[in-house]
Amino acid sequence: MVKKRKVILKAEKVKLTAGRIAGFQCPHDKTRAYLWCDEVKGLGVIATAAGAKSYIFQAKVQGQSMRKTIGSVGAWGIDEAQKEARKLQIQIDQGLDPRQVEAEKESAKAAQAAALAQKEVSESVTVAEAWQAYIADRSASIKNGKPEWGDKHKAHHAYFVQAGGEKRTRGRRPNEPKKTRPGILVPLMTMRLADLDADAVAAWLDKVTKQAPTTAAQAFRALRAFLTWCAKHKTYNAAVQAGACQSDDVKKRVPAPQTKENDSLRRAQIRPWFEAVRKIGNPVIAAYLQGLLLTGARRNELAALRWADVDFQWKSLTIRDKVEGERTIPLTPYLEHLIAALPRRNEFVFSSPAAASGRLEEPRNPHNKALAAAALPALSLHGLRRSFGTLSEWVEVPAGIVAQIMGHKPSAIAEKHYIQRELDLLHLWHVKIEAWILEQAGIEFVPRPRRARCAWWLESNNEFTPV
Repeated sequence: MVKKRKVILKAEKVKLTAGRIAGFQCPHDKTRAYLWCDEVKGLGVIATAAGAKSYIFQAKVQGQSMRKTIGSVGAWGIDEAQKEARKLQIQIDQGLDPRQVEAEKESAKAAQAAALAQKEVSESVTVAEAWQAYIADRSASIKNGKPEWGDKHKAHHAYFVQAGGEKRTRGRRPNEPKKTRPGILVPLMTMRLADLDADAVAAWLDKVTKQAPTTAAQAFRALRAFLTWCAKHKTYNAAVQAGACQSDDVKKRVPAPQTKENDSLRRAQIRPWFEAVRKIGNPVIAAYLQGLLLTGARRNELAALRWADVDFQWKSLTIRDKVEGERTIPLTPYLEHLIAALPRRNEFVFSSPAAASGRLEEPRNPHNKALAAAALPALSLHGLRRSFGTLSEWVEVPAGIVAQIMGHKPSAIAEKHYIQRELDLLHLWHVKIEAWILEQAGIEFVPRPRRARCAWWLESNNEFTPV
C-alpha cells in the first residue's frame, strides 16, 4: 500500500485589514484555510470549517516547524497580533523556543501562586495542628530498621499536651489533685505557629518553671526539636520562627538539670532496705523492687518485662530500652530465683490483675511504707537505679560494664565503636555485683548449678558447678 503524500499549498500573503479578516472564510471542501500577513513574518489567520478564526504564528525553531496560536480575532486586534508575532520572532532569533518560554512562565506563575497559597495556609495554622503533623511524622520514622521513637518517648510527648481533667488511676503524690492537670505545653497549642516567637517562649518558661522545673526543661527540649522540624518542612517553614528557642534570653530561663541529693542507698542501708522490702505482702512488688536495685533498669523498662523476654536457659533478660530500642542483660542467680517464683497470670513478669494494662503500674506506695518501716530516708524508684550504679563501685566493676547493663549511652569513642562485650562477660561482673549486694543485705543464697557456655567463664566462677 502506497501512502499518499500530503500536499500543503502555500497561501498568498496579503495586508491584514479588519474587512479582509471579516470576509475571510474556510472553503466548504476544506477543514481549514490560512490568510498570511505580508508585513510581519510568520503571522497569519486560520479559519476552520466550524467558523472559528484565530491569529497564529508559524516559524522554524532549530530546523523544526512550529505553529502557535496567538488568540481569537475577536479578542485580539491586528496591531496587537502583529506585536505579539514580532516578540515571538525575536525570541526565536535569540535561540529560544517560544513554547518553552511560555511553559516556563506558566510554571513560574503556578509556583508563585502555590507559594502564596501555602504561605496563607501556614500562617493560619496553629501550633497544635503542626504538632500533630510532627508527632505523626516522627512516630512513623524508621532508622536502621527500627522506629526512631519508642513507646515511652511518644508517651512523654502525649503527656506534654494532654487535655487534663481525667481521674488519676495511679497513686497520687502528697497534695496532688485527684484529676490530671493539662499538659505543660497546652498553653502554646492554641497560638498561631507564626506567633510563637522568643518572647512567647520566654513568657511560657517564666510561668511553668515555677510549677515544675524539671518537666519544663524536658518540654522545652521537645518544643525546640519540634520547631527545628517545622523549619525543614515545606508546609510550615514559611511561618515558623525557628530561632524562638535559640536566643540567649530564652536559654537562660531553662532550668538546669538537677539530680536529687541523697537519692541513693548507702552501703549501711542495704540490709534494712532488703529486710523491709522482702516483708511486703505482695510478692510481685517485692520482687520488682529488688529487681530494680539488682539490675539498675529504669522503672518502666522492668515493669514492662514479659515472660517472652526472659531466657532461663541462657540466663538473659531482654529489656525494652528507651535509648537503643532494646538491650540484653544477664539474668543473675538471685533475680532468676525471684522471677521464677512469680505467678504467670499473663504475658507480664510483674503482673497485676487490678491494672488495666495487666502489669505493675504504681509500686511507690508499698515502697514508701517499707522505707518508713525501716526508718530509712525517702528514696525514689529511680533512686534504686542510681543505687545500682553507685554500689557497683564497691566491687570495682569497669564503668563501661555498669553503663552497658544500665542502658546508658557510651561515653567514649572506644566504648561506642570498638568495645563489644559478650553477654558472658557482663554476666561475670553482674554476678559479682549481685553477690556483694546480697552479702551486705545478710541474705544467704546458694544458686542452682548452671552449665557455663565457655571454659574461661567457669574458671572465673568456681562457685558454680556444671550439671
